[in-house]
Amino acid sequence: MRNFKHSFFYIIIVGIFSALIYWTVKNGKLLEKPNVLKVVSNGNSYYQDFLDSLHHNVTHPLAILLAQIVTIILVARFFGLICKKIGQPSVVGEIIAGIVLGPSFFGNYLKECSDVLFPDSSLDNLKFLSQIGLIFFMFVVGMELDLKVLRNKAKEAVIISHASIIIPFTLGLVLAYSIYTNFAPKGIEFLSFGLFLGIAMSITAFPVLARIVQERGLQKTRIGAMVITCAAADDITAWCLLAAVIAIVKAGSVASSLYIIVLSLLYVFAMIKLVRPFLRRIGNLYDTAEKITKPVVAIFFLTLLISSYLTEIIGIHALFGAFVAGIIMPDNMKFRKMFIEKIEDVALVVLLPLFFVFTGLRTEIGLLNSPELWRVCGLIILVAVVGKFVGSALAAKFVGQNWRDSLTIGALMNTRGLMELVVLNIGYDLGVLTKEVFAMMVIMALATTFMTGPALNLIDFFFKRREKFVPTHSENLDYKVLVTFENPDDGKPLLRVANNFISLDKDKQALTAMYISSTNEVNPYKIEEYERESFKPVLKEANKLNRKLETLFKASRDIDSDIVEVSNKGEFNLVLINIGSSIFEGTFLGKVLGITSKIINPENLLNTFTGKEKLFEVNYFDDKTQAIINKTEVPLGIYVDKNLIKTENISVILFNEEDQFLLDYVKLLKKNSQAKISIFDTYDVVNEKNKITHENVKVIHSSKLEKDFLKEQDLLIMSIDSWKKLIDTRSVWLNNTPSLLIIKP
Repeated sequence: MRNFKHSFFYIIIVGIFSALIYWTVKNGKLLEKPNVLKVVSNGNSYYQDFLDSLHHNVTHPLAILLAQIVTIILVARFFGLICKKIGQPSVVGEIIAGIVLGPSFFGNYLKECSDVLFPDSSLDNLKFLSQIGLIFFMFVVGMELDLKVLRNKAKEAVIISHASIIIPFTLGLVLAYSIYTNFAPKGIEFLSFGLFLGIAMSITAFPVLARIVQERGLQKTRIGAMVITCAAADDITAWCLLAAVIAIVKAGSVASSLYIIVLSLLYVFAMIKLVRPFLRRIGNLYDTAEKITKPVVAIFFLTLLISSYLTEIIGIHALFGAFVAGIIMPDNMKFRKMFIEKIEDVALVVLLPLFFVFTGLRTEIGLLNSPELWRVCGLIILVAVVGKFVGSALAAKFVGQNWRDSLTIGALMNTRGLMELVVLNIGYDLGVLTKEVFAMMVIMALATTFMTGPALNLIDFFFKRREKFVPTHSENLDYKVLVTFENPDDGKPLLRVANNFISLDKDKQALTAMYISSTNEVNPYKIEEYERESFKPVLKEANKLNRKLETLFKASRDIDSDIVEVSNKGEFNLVLINIGSSIFEGTFLGKVLGITSKIINPENLLNTFTGKEKLFEVNYFDDKTQAIINKTEVPLGIYVDKNLIKTENISVILFNEEDQFLLDYVKLLKKNSQAKISIFDTYDVVNEKNKITHENVKVIHSSKLEKDFLKEQDLLIMSIDSWKKLIDTRSVWLNNTPSLLIIKP
């Protein structure tokens, strides 16, 4: 009756108001005056009118901009992934993507398509949107810097940093002197040209350098702390110098630029002495995600935008204002992390690739069409490497570093990446760099960034020493278990599971918790604080269980490989990994699109296109887990969490004779756990020969798992082969299982 009333009401309402709309439109026609213009067809067919309308829509500036963004993101991710595969920073791939989409390739070989996708009239929109992305990016760079580090670290870092600026800056000036006559734009003074080449040679890409340090596990070493401090001092000094150089170029002379420099100093003073204390008070009041309201977020974004606006009108570029705004943000790590997360995804994934492509559209490698031009390009690369790499390494050696560490510092400080492109684009916009010099400098930025990884590998090879991220154990330990997770909260149920296998004797306990985080999530300056906060829930759980816990932490670009390395070389008896419930998401469509854990994984998509994936292979696990399974050489437990709270009832499932190895785990549970253990034996594996007798152990000989029995269990243990067979047969009871531990022997 209720459904009938709802349907009747719906029909009456729609009918009455539809009739009213019809009456209004019909009678409204009678109100038209005789001189109302009628839209008359120009003789074209309706289909032609539709095509004309469609063409108008496709060529609309907004449609072009959206098509550009989609194309840029796809191409940037594709090349970024390829570079990641060969051990290069993804920024190298994104720079290459920009060059490919520019006139050097796309505009040269597919000119008609390039003209449609990147018409000249659309470039201003692309430029300003990419500038917004850069402003957000520089804001993040400023927030990732910590001025306390510069005050607290050794003086050697500042000496190395300033040497790594003055040496390449001087060499850049000398280079400008040698090429000024032939390559400087008309009307540009030598001072402007020379200063810009000098500053371009002096830049280090702090974000890329910090990520490389994290990925190589150097962040906790003395050399890691040293090089990050050097890069921070380099960044701050170089950007201050760049602001002064921009002022000189815009003013036309050093004397005229003094007005701009004075205004800049007043601006910096106001930001540090007035705005920073105000923001700090707000940060102290609103230091959690729950407390941060939209008005509070608006205050900080307004600070960023106003700061950028002021530096733009002063004459030292909006990016410097964004950089300073990031530096003066509240010091609270959680606060900065929340803001970085709000900005970073949109800025780095959507807006920043626009800047790479805009740079690529300006980069015409085809202009370097003679041996002489390529000789000059080679000279620029040589000067850049000698100035930064050799200069930094010699300064490090002079202040007391050994040759290995000195060369490592030099290789890392030579990384230029995105920061170099920012400087080059500023120079290009100011008219200081010609198209030919701009192209050469972009090639130099690519070359010096690309060579960082191979240079570090060569240094490690020749000096025969490399830091290993592997724990060591004493020989008297009973059973060694490693639990590894990518989310701190996932560590708690893993500890509850591992607790049942390790010895009750504290002197024989060996329980290690390893948290490997993506490099994108970790601020290199706050890494120790980040590690301490991340392990708090796990250590709290270990205290509840009365277990001694060793912790390992690493920021990684290749999480799977690091898990495998530690597992294989750490002499563990069992490794436990947490995969949540993502294994249930593996469908054929998911395989083709690369869908795992509710996201599209571009790596899987690339593998599908390159023929590396078997499209019709059943998804027993998500690809990340499968990679770990394939490469680990020790017993591996794949844990599927279904809100495990306790482990009072544990069931071990024996589906065939090959599952007999699980009885070894039953013996461990019997010895170390207080849980009630049920052995569900469907194949009569447990016999007189391997009979297990204990008051807490019950053997059930049956071929059918009852739903009520599963409800009583807290944890279900089975072999990986049995798991695969259950997936193949689409067993209905899989949906009713408690938390699972799937063991690979």
